[in-house]
Amino acid sequence: MEKSTDPEFEEKMLNVVGLYMNPPENALVLSIDEKTQIQALDRSQPELPLRSVNPKRLTATYKRHGTVSLIAALSVRDGEVTADTIDKNNAQNFLQFLKKIYRKYPNIQLHVIADNLNVHKHKDVKKWVDSKRRMTIHFTPTYSSWLNQVEIWFNILSKDVLKGAVWHSKEQLASQIIQYVDTYNKERAKPFEWTYDGRKRNSSVNIKSSH
Repeated sequence: MEKSTDPEFEEKMLNVVGLYMNPPENALVLSIDEKTQIQALDRSQPELPLRSVNPKRLTATYKRHGTVSLIAALSVRDGEVTADTIDKNNAQNFLQFLKKIYRKYPNIQLHVIADNLNVHKHKDVKKWVDSKRRMTIHFTPTYSSWLNQVEIWFNILSKDVLKGAVWHSKEQLASQIIQYVDTYNKERAKPFEWTYDGRKRNSSVNIKSSH
């Protein structure tokens, strides 16, 4: 974990942690980020079966079928995930996703937590957000994306779906990710218990989850 050099680290960190620990009344806190360059890898040869004297084996060479990028929003209150696959990680797609979130959660104040990626601070994004009374974006400190709870969910996705998997096309990969999101929301979504209170410790955060 790279140490933050942000001169406003403490102020930004306390703001984000405060939204987790004590969210405003009649408001929803959403953690948003992108997971980019997810590779649709296919093994160059079929998987070798498990035998009594040998473990199941996979070839070390791959066929590459392109990449998929994912943008996701985690509802801190209930753990529900909203996600779309995107071709490019740019301000246009980020703004389009914010508009989707804005429509999905009407009549409620939205507090969005995002990192300092340039596309999140693009002038078109800022102009649109500033025009909406119901939405506020809170940025994590520089090099502190670990404060963004959706990163925890991305790790779960990687373990459940991406690690060691095989896809024959990037369309198949994108479809399986979205199917996983639907299943996750129906069967497993629940809030993470965020216990970091902003005080300096040996580790940065302590997160309890039954996932």
